[in-house]
Parts: sequence; C-alpha cells; structure tokens
Amino acid sequence: MNALKEQRVDRLREDEAVISVLAVDNPSLFSAVTDGFDLLLLVIADKGVQTDQQYHYIKDNCRIQERWIDPNALHSFILHGEHRNLIYWILKGEILLDRNTYLEGLRHRMLEFPSDMREQKLMIEFSKFLRKYSESKEHVLEDHLLDAYNNILEALHHYARIVIIEAGIHPEITVWKQVRTINPGVYKLYEELTQSNETLKQRVQLVLLACEFSVMSKMERCCKVLLSVLTSREEAWSLHDLQQCDELSEVRFELPFILNKLVKKSLTKEVIHTQDEEASELEVRYTAR
Repeated sequence: MNALKEQRVDRLREDEAVISVLAVDNPSLFSAVTDGFDLLLLVIADKGVQTDQQYHYIKDNCRIQERWIDPNALHSFILHGEHRNLIYWILKGEILLDRNTYLEGLRHRMLEFPSDMREQKLMIEFSKFLRKYSESKEHVLEDHLLDAYNNILEALHHYARIVIIEAGIHPEITVWKQVRTINPGVYKLYEELTQSNETLKQRVQLVLLACEFSVMSKMERCCKVLLSVLTSREEAWSLHDLQQCDELSEVRFELPFILNKLVKKSLTKEVIHTQDEEASELEVRYTAR
C-alpha cells in the first residue's frame, strides 16, 4: 500500500496545480469512511484545473477512489458539514504532499477550532435548523404529519450540532453519541421524538414546543456574525448589500428568512428607504435594533 501511495504522489507532484494530497486507508471491511474503497486519495488543487472530479481505479488489487477539490470548496464543505467524512479525512488522514504546509495549517486550525470558524458554523447550522423547524410547524398545521416528523427530526439534528459547536467541538458523523454526553437534554428530546408512546402528532408538537423555547433563545447568539455586520456601519443595509458580504456568503440564500425572524424577535429593525418620493415601491433595508 505504501509503495502504491508513493507512486501516485510522485505523479501528482509533477502537476504544479496540485497543492496537497491526503491518503485515508479504509479502517474496516464495512466502513463507509472511504465509500467502501480500500484507499481514498484527496487531492487539493487550484480551482479550474480538474477540481470537483472523482476517479475510481484498481491498482495492485487495491480499489482506489481519488477525489479532487479546490481550497474554496473544501472550506465551504467544512463550514457546512455536508460531507461529514471530510472532517475525519483531514484530521486522521496521512499527508503525502503538502506545498506551503496548506494541509498542516488547515488541520491545526480545525483542531484549534477558533472563534471565527465556530461563529460561522453556528450561523450555518442555525439557518438550517430554522428552515426545517418552520417547515415542520407548517406541515403540522396542514396535518401532513410524516413530513412534519421528518422536518423536525432534521431540525433536531441541527440543534444537536449547534450545542456540539457551542462546546467547542466539531460535529462528527455520530452526532447523537456526541450530544448524549454534551447535552443530555437534547438527546432526551431525540428519544421522545423517536421512541415515545405518544401519537406521532403529539411527539412532533412536543419537540416543536421545546425548540421554540430552547433554540429560539439562541437566535442572537447564533446570528452573531450577521448582527456584527449590521452594526458595522450607521447606514442601513439592503438585502443585496448583505448578500455580497464575504462574512455572510455561506448563508446568502437563507438571509431573507433569517432577517425576517430577527425582525420579528426585535433583534434587527426594518428601515424604509427611497431615493424618489414619487416611487411606488419602497425598499426595505435592515439595521441593528
């Protein structure tokens, strides 16, 4: 296996666009960490080369998956937690090539889990929670109980990830194993939803009520990045201006929904703006409360 890795990394080293190469061995026969392959190679390369590509091949009876990704996409995946195996790969993988110590620096940053990364992840997870929680409430009102159950289960999952991040830890694949020790109350909600003898509607309503009081109280904390942007200038912000902010790029599509909730909770204010007194439409802008 080591000789195989060396052969492959020697070829990749010749490509100047390749920044780093990471190898992850399959930890067990039935593990999904490497998607079932014997070896996973994560190749980080400059954007526009052949990133966002995957290659499957066999060499010396070893089944290999090779994934190419650029640094921007990698950063986004880490923040959103969409590919949870990625955290494992970066923290546990073997670094085969690392120009300018890119991967070493990223690994150190993830282990340190600095406040700016935590704040970004909190805002992302809260936006996802808020969407699924609101959809569940709507489905209950329309008596679409299976959809309501599915949505509140997803919302509860994001809630669990929020409390894990608040504890200064990266959410792993086994979120409920993590949260059981960090916050037994959240784990209890999960048990009530999935194992209670109450009717499906009663279980969903119970968790919705608990989330209303416990998670909504975290809105100001979880939206700290957005609120900081709003207070960074005296002039009110248009939605377009906010969506162009680098700090808010990871939640730009959820900003209308988040802003609406922040206004209802009196955490932000709407300001009516017009440049033409005869205009029939008035623009809504946002500022700190």
